[in-house]
Formats: sequence, structure tokens, C-alpha cells
Amino acid sequence: MKHLFSGFLLVALVSTTPDALMAQTQLTKTLSAPASNSSPVADEIVAIVNNEVITRNELRARVNAVERGLQRQGTALPPVDVLNRQVLDRLIDERAQLQEAREEGIRVDDFAVDRSIASMAQQSKVSLAAFHDRVVADGTSYYAFREDVRNEIIMNRLREREVDSNIQVSEGEIDNFLALQGGGTPGSQELDIAQILIRTPEQASSEQIEAARAKADEVYKQATSGSDFTKLAVTYSNAPDALTGGDLGWRPAERYPQVFVDAVSALSIGDVSKPVKSPNGFHVLKLIGKRNAALGKNLNIAPVMQTHARHILIRVNEVTTEAQAKARLMEIKQRIESGKAKFEDMARTYSADGSSSKGGDLGEIFPGDTVPEFERAMNSLKVGEISDPVETQFGVHLIQVLGRRMQDVPEERVRLLARQAIHDRKLDEAYQDWVRSVRDEAYVEIRLLDSHA
Repeated sequence: MKHLFSGFLLVALVSTTPDALMAQTQLTKTLSAPASNSSPVADEIVAIVNNEVITRNELRARVNAVERGLQRQGTALPPVDVLNRQVLDRLIDERAQLQEAREEGIRVDDFAVDRSIASMAQQSKVSLAAFHDRVVADGTSYYAFREDVRNEIIMNRLREREVDSNIQVSEGEIDNFLALQGGGTPGSQELDIAQILIRTPEQASSEQIEAARAKADEVYKQATSGSDFTKLAVTYSNAPDALTGGDLGWRPAERYPQVFVDAVSALSIGDVSKPVKSPNGFHVLKLIGKRNAALGKNLNIAPVMQTHARHILIRVNEVTTEAQAKARLMEIKQRIESGKAKFEDMARTYSADGSSSKGGDLGEIFPGDTVPEFERAMNSLKVGEISDPVETQFGVHLIQVLGRRMQDVPEERVRLLARQAIHDRKLDEAYQDWVRSVRDEAYVEIRLLDSHA
């Protein structure tokens, strides 16, 4: 569960889902109606996953979306039959996970979907209506888009339950990690790595392992002979990120699996590693970038600026729109600045946050403790200054900075951050292992595919 305070920090200002601001209900009802111009073309089954089918029309719609995404990236498309199979593999993984989520009783209502879509619109800095138009202009049914968002939320919640919550970090692991940090070994760099995963089954035979190794060797030869790595990832990779080219993005070195860090340690930017083995299979890795970590990242324990702040939160919901929340907070701000009211009294009366009983006082806040929008607004304020209304995924805030000071990072916080870093390092491998196990446990029958899916 994500709070205003992120990561493993124990201070939770509000109890909410990880989805962000809600959409206006009436507009959502209008936008979410199913399209009426369904195709008259007869559908057919291309795969069976347990007791459900995947149809050719489903596959075609997803392939079209992937093609548009790859074209926007400037990535050359693989052969049609290869792309069909890759997309079908992703659909099979998703269907198996959604079935497991239903068995676990995980449901996502329209309210949660509305909030997630509104968050996407906010991040794109467009209105909900404009966001709807953008989705439709991209060739996607808005109804289908909403269902894709719902399914993504369901799968994320299942992953949180089945993977994230089961990752254990021991005190000994934290001690070893901090010892390495003190020696400057892992925390001095950030890496951008792309991967191609040749997956092996959970109970792989020696023949299956050798076949996967041979395939990984062939991919490595192609990657080092001038073939485009992104296209190779789309063509061959079994990782969840395959259809986006396998790029895992910039991360502190300690957030990558150690086998990845070791494999790229001697590479120059743009080089590709020989296949490396993990419990999930064989990985071919490309070092996209390498840079020194910014000060304060990667558990650098030098003193940092700590901010004492308080806030008033008004949540956006079916009763209170974003515009109404902003108007109310502007009125509150004017009353405070004119001396007609005190901030702490207004927080106790109006704030929907758990800190309201303390007059909105959040205490001393370290960098990275709050969500980015809140932190940016807070950092822009002078001591004593009150912000204009600030939008975050939790609602709309008024923020006041009460003081700032340079502060040594307490030992318990350092250990907390170390625990988070170790957790993140374990997460990717655990997630891929879980995806594989869900797929292996499902009954899957793939029907004959032609090149015209």
C-alpha cells in the first residue's frame, strides 16, 4: 500500500489504495460505455488457458497496440508470426494471473479504475476528456482501455500479495549490505540495463536447460553482430518487459540482481554480456548507461536537509471535485494569511488526513519521504510560507514549512533504507519466478497461428 510517505517508512498519512485521484463519476459513465461498432468478422480461438479462451480478435487488438508502441519508439518490427507469438505469450501470462486473482477474491471496482485513469490524465497534464480523446485517437476502444486498466490493477494487487509481501530481508543481509556500502562497493553508481530472458521451466530437465542455453548463445551472437537489441528482445525475450525492448531503466546498482551487476561490471556502454544464468533462465544483458549516483542516493549517510512541515488535505471524491477542493483551500489560505484563522485550527477542522489531530503537523521530513509532487511544492517554500493548493494522488493539499535543518541520518533510517534496497533487488527475480510458476501451473493449449492474426 502506498502512502504519502513512500517506501518502507512507517509514517502513513492516509489509508488509501495505490491508485491516484478519482475521476468525476458522471463524465466517467459517459466515457466508459462500450463501443457499439463491433466487428462482424467471425472470431476464433487461438489459445486456451485453463477454462478460458483467447480469441483472434483479442490477439489482433493487442498486436496492433504493441506495433503502434514500437513504431513510436522507432523500433523495427519483428516478423508478424514472431510478434503474434510474443504477444500471445503475454496474453496467456495475464490470463493465468487474472484467473488466480479471481480465485484469491481480488476485485477492482469502477471507482478504483476511475482514480487510476484520472491519475494518468493528471500525469499527462490533460483533462480527463482530453485523455479520453487521446486514447480513442490512438485506435483503442475506451471501454477496452478501461478494462485493461482494471486488469493491470488486479494483477498488481495479486503481485503485491503473492510476491512483494513474501520477500524476507534478514538483519544479517542488512549488516552485509551496509558493510559493502561503507566500503563504497555497490552504491556509487546507477545503471541502465536492458535484458533478454530465455526462460526455463520451473522443473526444467537437463535437455531443456541446454536448449535454453543454446538459444541464449544464439541471441548473444546476433546482438554482438550488429542486430538491434530492442528488436531481439521483442523477438526472443520471455521477460515481462520484452515488448518494450527489455530496458529496465535507470536504477541504483544495488537495486539490480547481483548477477546483473557482476555481468556488466566490466562492460563499456553499449556492450552486451555473455548469457548469465539465474533461477529463471538465461539472461543476455546490454549496458545502456552508467553514471555516478547523485548525492544522498544509495544510502549515502552524509547529513541531509530535513524539513518540518504541516498540511491540510481535502480529498477528491464523488462529493467534492478537484475544483471545489482547490477553491476551499484557497479560501482557507486567505483566512490564515489575513490573521482570521490559525493553520492548526483549520487542519483540525477540514483536513482529511490522519495528522489533522496534530494540527496537520507531519514532523521532520527527510528527502524522499513524501510523494514527488508534495516534496517539490514543499521544497519551493520559504520557512513560514503557505503553498497554493497542491495536487497529489491523495487529494489537494495546503502545505506550510515550519523550519529546516541539516540532520545526520539516524541509524534506524539507514537500516530501513538498506532493507528497501535489498527488497527491491530481490523483487525482480522473485517476480519473474512467480510469473513463470503461474504459467507453468496453468493448462495452456495454443492453437495453430498463421501470419494474419
